[in-house]
Amino acid sequence: MPIESIESKILNKIRKCGSGRYLFASDFVVYGEQKPLSKALERMAKVGTILRISHSIYFYPKIDKVLGLGGLYLTLKDIAESITNRYKARIVHSGLYVLNRHGFSTQIPMNVVYLTDGFNRKIIFDIGTSIQFKRTAPNNFVLHSQLAMLQTLAYKTLGKGEVRQRLWLAPRICMLKRTTN
Repeated sequence: MPIESIESKILNKIRKCGSGRYLFASDFVVYGEQKPLSKALERMAKVGTILRISHSIYFYPKIDKVLGLGGLYLTLKDIAESITNRYKARIVHSGLYVLNRHGFSTQIPMNVVYLTDGFNRKIIFDIGTSIQFKRTAPNNFVLHSQLAMLQTLAYKTLGKGEVRQRLWLAPRICMLKRTTN
């Protein structure tokens, strides 16, 4: 009976898990030591079986066969959620993303920052973007409504003076829009 290579063991596990999933090098430690595993994953990425996203993070893309779009990828939010699910931590957006999402800013951040009750970590992707996890106080997670939590963080990011000015201007802008339409 032939001995199965590390690459074929990894590929079998990946296929069992299904496409469209993020993979971590630590998922495969049962198949051998770190150095041969890293080399096997590197070879698989070079061939195109999996994609290297960042150090020790890979992606097995779901291939679109209906429209011919090729590999379908997940968002930075999906990556962040898969990382935090792995470590059983909670996350919430912070900074510019929250401001943009709620219409306080037109800037779209390239580097996403999350507040977490887990660990401090920054993941830099091969495409130049990054996700940063900043440890925060547990009281930032007390609100049960995701919307209320995001609005509170947006107000904290803006600061007291800016919030007052925007709250004062918001009804007047709405009145202007109604009268001009």
